[in-house]
Amino acid sequence: MKRLLTLLLVVAFGIPMNAQEIGLQLYSLRNQLKSDVPGTLQLINDWGIRYIEGGDTYGLPMVEFQALLTKNNLDVVSVGAGYDDLKNGEIDKIIANAKAFGAKYVMCAWISHEGNNFDIAKTKEATRVFNAAGKKLKEAGITLAYHAHGYEFRPYKEGTLFDYMAQNAEHFDFEMDVYWVQHGGADPLSLLNTYPDKFVLLHLKDMEKGTPKDDTGHADVETNVVLGTGEVDIAGVVKRAKELGVVEYMFIEDECSKVVEQVPQSLQYLKSLE
Repeated sequence: MKRLLTLLLVVAFGIPMNAQEIGLQLYSLRNQLKSDVPGTLQLINDWGIRYIEGGDTYGLPMVEFQALLTKNNLDVVSVGAGYDDLKNGEIDKIIANAKAFGAKYVMCAWISHEGNNFDIAKTKEATRVFNAAGKKLKEAGITLAYHAHGYEFRPYKEGTLFDYMAQNAEHFDFEMDVYWVQHGGADPLSLLNTYPDKFVLLHLKDMEKGTPKDDTGHADVETNVVLGTGEVDIAGVVKRAKELGVVEYMFIEDECSKVVEQVPQSLQYLKSLE
């Protein structure tokens, strides 16, 4: 109801609902976290970031990791969950992990499939899995969001496999990774406009101009560039997300080897859009 009211206000009166918070997907700093968890969390704090998406303690006891989060004023608002755990009914484990972090979102970033064999049968299976798991998570006060990775944009009937999933999503939402949407052959801004009430989270990740595209869900991480310098319309997506007011968190994700250098520049770019 709240989401519907927000959309009605935007459509009917043109009222912008700027509720987004900028955060960081911890996978960006996976290599740094392997060797120095306290220092890496301090770095995020130094960048002025408060909200993070994660779900791991990187070898530390939960109590110790939580103490470091508190020390650095960091809130884990979204945690990852594996598709097989969702499929096999490991919901209690997933809920317990989310609640341990105090997260309000659980996101799944990959649908298990063999090689490049992702088709409508697998899409229908995943939609059933996400609806069933999402219903149980919703009862626990947690929202399930699926993070498409590119292979979902293969053609199906008059649209794509993603269209089938979005149109049949009853108990789950989506996290849009703008890089993977574009890499898979879709347009992030157009997709946001097509499904204005489906995306509750964003991954902001820009793509080096001229990067070869395919729908495998795999790419060279070194094609991740500073936001606003690549070929993804970051400014357009951020602007539209703010207008819609449905997206709650926009996580910077930068998987390349220059992440420590690039994230501050990406933050500066996002600030320039305000």
